[in-house]
Formats: sequence, structure tokens, C-alpha cells
Amino acid sequence: MLDGLPFAVFQPFIDTATGRIAGVEALARLRDANGQAHSAGPLFADPKTPPAALRRLDRQVREDALSRFHQAPSDWFLSLNISPRWISRLRPAQPLPSLIQLQRSGIDPTRIVFEITELGGASQRLPDVVSRYREAGARIAIDDFGAGYSQLDRVLALQPDILKLDMRLFQEAARGGPSGEVVKALAQMAEKTGCWIIAEGVETEAELNFALECGARYVQGFLFARPEEALFASDAFVGRFARLRDSYVQQKLAERARLVSLRQQLAELMSELRLWAESGAPATSLKAPDNYPWLLRIYQCDRHGTQLTPNLEWRKQSWQADDRYLGHNWSWRPYFYQLLAEGWEERRLTLSTTYRDATSNQYCLTAGQFIDNGRRLLLVDIDAAGL
Repeated sequence: MLDGLPFAVFQPFIDTATGRIAGVEALARLRDANGQAHSAGPLFADPKTPPAALRRLDRQVREDALSRFHQAPSDWFLSLNISPRWISRLRPAQPLPSLIQLQRSGIDPTRIVFEITELGGASQRLPDVVSRYREAGARIAIDDFGAGYSQLDRVLALQPDILKLDMRLFQEAARGGPSGEVVKALAQMAEKTGCWIIAEGVETEAELNFALECGARYVQGFLFARPEEALFASDAFVGRFARLRDSYVQQKLAERARLVSLRQQLAELMSELRLWAESGAPATSLKAPDNYPWLLRIYQCDRHGTQLTPNLEWRKQSWQADDRYLGHNWSWRPYFYQLLAEGWEERRLTLSTTYRDATSNQYCLTAGQFIDNGRRLLLVDIDAAGL
């Protein structure tokens, strides 16, 4: 299974601030007798592969990567994969083979990122080993962040410098899957802990756009480059990245324009609804919401968030009342804080961010405005997908 000459290939990380290459990840390849290169990844994933042979292969590839990294620009970093499974085989206080190799290479340790893979099999010695890497001057990355086995407490305890979003989770979210908000939340959490985010597996423009929306500091993937034996020039992708980034910005500006239009429509709708609500007129006096296809429901709460009226929903060409939520208190919802903080003083219309409604399982926004001299809140739920 291990026939072939081990060597390293490099896949670049693109800095989203500049479009330049900031570093590379070293990946293992085997060159067969015909000169063809094959990924060694399947060997690492196959439980039948002898662990000792894998460790030997990994060290050979790492040795090759370090020896050739001298050719890279001095501001690049090199990411080297480390499996916690192998750490568990080390004797207590045994010198770390990876640090021995690094010292022998003459590469400045501050240019090295040790990328911890397969955290699900992490040993109890991992925190100590990570501490030794950091004492040597290297940085720490956690691979596959957000995957099923990732435990936030174990990740945060390692105090990583970089988190790489799980590729399958990231790609599914970029396609508009239900994990989109989860990935964004993970990215925001990482940012608050001082970590940089790497989005790997960026193969399409939509995936790049999602990576930028998540605040990724670096992107990596076939959209820019496949792993290659030769090193690219630092500015190899600057022009392409600039065009893609500008396209992303234009999309976001178009989204902003749609939001401005929505606010204008909401202002018109709220003006109509306010007159209706404050007059105490019946629901039958409300016009059909033909101009507002995104309208889900209308309801009113008191200043403390308790629902005073049934939900009014337009169904079967008439307004239907749903009184199941009378007396429910919504003050715990984020949009309610926003209303109290921003809407009371200026009596202005506020619009929440997108959220998943627990009762309908829909992605919604909520618009609200104080009425009746501040005694009541007029609220409108909006179907985010309908926008």
C-alpha cells in the first residue's frame, strides 16, 4: 500500500485582505514508478494501514516540505498536519519529532502552523504538546472545526490561533443548507475568541462569497489552486481575487438596496396598520396584502412583550385569526430588545436580523413599532425566503 516515493505538495492560503498568498499547507503525495503522483490521504484514512508506516511516511513528507519551504517568500507560513493519535504514542517528556525536524530545518518557528487533525481521537497529552509547540514559537490551528466530533470546550481549552471550518459543513452551508446560520455562528464565536478563520474547500464563487460573509481571514481551495509541487508567486491570484471580491461587494450592495426597499414598503404598511390598530377596527377592514407577499402575520404586544391580540394571517383570500399565542411573552426574543432600545425614544420602525422561528421553523424577520402613545407594540413577521 505504501509503494512510491513520498513527497510534499503545497496548496496556498489566500489572504482575503490582499488577495496575496499568505502561506501554504503541506499535503502528502506518493510518486509511483511511472512518475504519477497519488494522494496519500486514503492511506491515512484506512485503519488497515500500519501506524508505524504512516508515521514514517508523514515524517518524510514533512522533511521534504520543510526543506523546500526555504524557497518560499519570507512572509509566508507553512501549515503542517499533526495527528493526536500519534501524540498518544509518545513517551512522557519525549522530545517532539516535529520540533526536532523544525529545528534541524532552520525554518523560523514563527512561520510554522501545526494543524491538529482528528480532534475526536485526541489524547490527554495534547494540551501539553500544544503548549510545547507554542513555546517553540509556532502557531496552532484546529482542522475540521464544526464537525460532529468537535467539542467546543476541548477546542477552546487549546487556545488555537486559527480554526479551519469543516469542509463538508462549510460547503453544505454555502449551498444554502440549513447549517448556514450554524457556520456563521461558529465563525463569529471564533472571532470573539481571537482566532482567525480559514475556509477550506472553496471551489465555487458561491463558496467564496459565503467564506467572506463568515469573515474568513484566509481561503483555500480549487477555485484558486490545486495542491502543486511547485510554489506559486505571492501575487498569482491577486487579480482574480479582486474581481471575485468586487462581485461579492456588488451582491451585498444589491442586498442592501433590497433592504432599503423593504424598509420603505414596511413604512407604508405600518402607516396603514397603525391607523387600523389605533382605531380598534375589525380585521375585515384591513386591505388584502397584495403588495406585501412576504407578510406572514400581524399581532400586537404590550410594552413587556405579552401578546395582546391573535395573530392575523392572510389565507384563502381573507384574514384569519389564530389565538393560540394570546398571553405568550416574547420579551426574550432579540428583536424585542432592539425595539425597547431603539424604537421607544424615536418611535421609529425597527427591523430585526434574520432568525429561525421556533414555532413555524421558518426563517423570519420581525418589524415593530410603538403605537398608542407607547402602550402597545405593533409587530409584523416577515418571511425571509419570500424576500
